[in-house]
Amino acid sequence: MSLTSLSAFEVARKVKAGELKAVDVAEAALAQIRAVDGLPGSLDGGAVSADEEKKVHAFIQVTEKMALEQAEKVDQAVARGEDAGLLAGVPISIKDIFCVEGTTTTAASRMLSNFRPPYTATPVRRLIDQGALILGKVNLDEFTFGSSNESSAYQPATNNPWNTDHVPGGSSGGSAASVAAEEVALSLGTDTGGSIRQPAAFCGVVGLKPTYGRVSRLGLIAFSSSLDCPGPLSRNTRDAALMLQAMAGVDPKDSTSSTRAVDDYLSTLGQDVKGLRIGLSPDYDAVYYPNFETGELHKEAIQKEVHETLYRSAELLAKAGAEIVENVPMPNTAYGIPAYFVISRVEAASNLHRFDGVKYGYRTESAVSNLSELYRLTRAEGFGPQVKLRILMGMYLSAAGHDADYYTHAQKVRALIRQDFVRAFEPDGDHRLDALLTPTTATTSFKRKAVFGNSLLMQYSDQMTVSSNHAGVPALTIPAGLDEAGLPIGIQLIGNDFREDLILRIGHAFEQVSRDEAWRKVRPQVLAGEVKA
Repeated sequence: MSLTSLSAFEVARKVKAGELKAVDVAEAALAQIRAVDGLPGSLDGGAVSADEEKKVHAFIQVTEKMALEQAEKVDQAVARGEDAGLLAGVPISIKDIFCVEGTTTTAASRMLSNFRPPYTATPVRRLIDQGALILGKVNLDEFTFGSSNESSAYQPATNNPWNTDHVPGGSSGGSAASVAAEEVALSLGTDTGGSIRQPAAFCGVVGLKPTYGRVSRLGLIAFSSSLDCPGPLSRNTRDAALMLQAMAGVDPKDSTSSTRAVDDYLSTLGQDVKGLRIGLSPDYDAVYYPNFETGELHKEAIQKEVHETLYRSAELLAKAGAEIVENVPMPNTAYGIPAYFVISRVEAASNLHRFDGVKYGYRTESAVSNLSELYRLTRAEGFGPQVKLRILMGMYLSAAGHDADYYTHAQKVRALIRQDFVRAFEPDGDHRLDALLTPTTATTSFKRKAVFGNSLLMQYSDQMTVSSNHAGVPALTIPAGLDEAGLPIGIQLIGNDFREDLILRIGHAFEQVSRDEAWRKVRPQVLAGEVKA
């Protein structure tokens, strides 16, 4: 097995035992990036060659010097007999929405193309303190606005390592792709409506959205402040648990971070699932689109292979001893996207007001006669179409004449979605669930340009994931199979508040009972020799 195929857990164990040098691990990861990633995303990126079309393009910026310096420190700590940290020598990529001192932090936007933050985000700092090696910043939808990774101002956009004609998902598409392509063992992403879990499912990796407040948001460039959650992407649940262990906990500088004690996520992974109650809900069997003429919701069944994989996975967990509870009602799931559309855009418009060309970031070079004109031209030139669309919608929805009609109603719907989960997990309720098992996405990865430009269809790719953001509860996606085209299928485990330990335990159990299935032996296209240098 190559160094880049090793799990984060194994890398850290071997480095701390002196069996591996962190510098060797870093150099192997850098070689893998050179082999499969191709041109980094750039503002000047345009048409590329046929060979480049087949590359991954996960990275905007590779931080080789930083990674090697961090690796040297880890090796020196090991040589001195010191604890080198939970993540000693583990290569990690960072979604370029987190501030990292010594890098350009762009949010994949021209607006921040020259922004070099004076500090490092709390989650990133905690990873570094635990011995992680930061290999670079990875691509995303501009300011995280999208579900395919195609709206980035930094082109070429990221491709799916399983089939480079397809998207990796978004907005944490660069994170998911870098893990799937074995460029890094772990990646730090963000999830606002499904932006960790949807790309993780599309790319056949593990993605965890923690409970809101479990991981500090300090240093994260905000999209929707009441929904954003930093979280890990990995190739297995043990690695996700390890990364969460390193990041979780209260941050005195983030008033939204929870003061609740952090669980020992690794210690519970080996426990079985006997007696655990895992629910299935018919409300996750379809996507609901609004009919703008009648106001009614149009129902469309999820992809057949996704549905079959979900129920086959439930059978495997039942054989492992879990009790499957069917027909759990989650009636407000259908309204998750409309509520998200309103709430996220109002909050996004508010957060984007800080980008004005005065304090930092891009500033128009055109002659201006007043401050208002400076703002207008800077934003017109610095923001891409998706960002402008969200600002306009957010301003409209929060206007005095519309606030009661839209934003207030959306918050009421959000409360109803939260109540669905409260009832499902209620210890003395009708269902008494330990976890809810759902599809992660309605379909497998779609082709590049197939949905891009259609904001409505793009938004509904998060139908299965967005409700847990509204409710603030943790949710985990794990690979569960492949469709007929060889594209990954993900299943999702949603837990009660701060029960990351429980959904990780169930996910780990599923990995064990499915470890000999044929689909687990299939490798992504870019690892099967098609594009490897």
